[in-house]
Amino acid sequence: MRVGFFGLGYSSEASAHLLRNGGETVSTWGTVRTPDKADRLQASGLETLVFNGTQPGPTVADALQSTSHVVISIAPDAEGDVVLRHHRADIDAMPNLQWLCYYSTVGVYGDFDGAWIDETAELVPRNLRSDFRVKAEEEWIAYAKARGVPLTILRLAGIYGPGRSSFDKLADGTARRVIKPGQVFNRIHVADIARVTKLAAEQRLDGVFNLADDEPASPQDLITYAAGKMGIEPPPEVPFERAEMSPMAKSFYRDNKRVSNKAIKTALGIEMLYPNYRAGLDAIWEARS
Repeated sequence: MRVGFFGLGYSSEASAHLLRNGGETVSTWGTVRTPDKADRLQASGLETLVFNGTQPGPTVADALQSTSHVVISIAPDAEGDVVLRHHRADIDAMPNLQWLCYYSTVGVYGDFDGAWIDETAELVPRNLRSDFRVKAEEEWIAYAKARGVPLTILRLAGIYGPGRSSFDKLADGTARRVIKPGQVFNRIHVADIARVTKLAAEQRLDGVFNLADDEPASPQDLITYAAGKMGIEPPPEVPFERAEMSPMAKSFYRDNKRVSNKAIKTALGIEMLYPNYRAGLDAIWEARS
């Protein structure tokens, strides 16, 4: 198995490391936007190529020739998916393509007023970013069907993990407890994303799946819990109507839903490593101590 990642961000970097450490028969590579980041990741042991999303990556076509599995983790834009835009012909020419994976977002569902939903829910996104994701999903579904290869679409909940958690926000002073009554979000620990990606790649899983924790919760609950672990007072509560937030931050509060992860757990025969935010934050805290 040789796995190529378009976009070595937080989640895909964790997935690439886990796959690469899975045995001598697995190798990985991935793309980043800048030569500086390529050098940094190369030093960590990841084979890294440059692809900035505005033109084909100069060495990507050659890498695809020896690749069996492809994971796409680059956000689309108004014109669609940037990987298909610049590298469709190179993917067409892959002699041993066995599996595709696309990292999407639960934002494609939009707002369900706190109700539980699964993968059968209607897609009614509430912002342009999620609109773009829906279109990109459709592009990859059409491509995989035409090519005759399995495609896993993972709709990711809010991602957190080491270096990107409530502890970090409290430490750098950016944590806030914004109160919007009844508002809940699902989250997913980066280790669960890596594990599911690895298992799905090994099994060549086909289908659309939510990847979220078992217990959606109010955003302020995480800050309060993390502050308790740190032994500090949490920041004061701020009503949503009075909170100063960027338009992007506010857009997240337009969606209120509880996302079921039953389908991915059933498909892979697993439970989440971190089924709720408390388990995830406990592990992060223990690793920091």
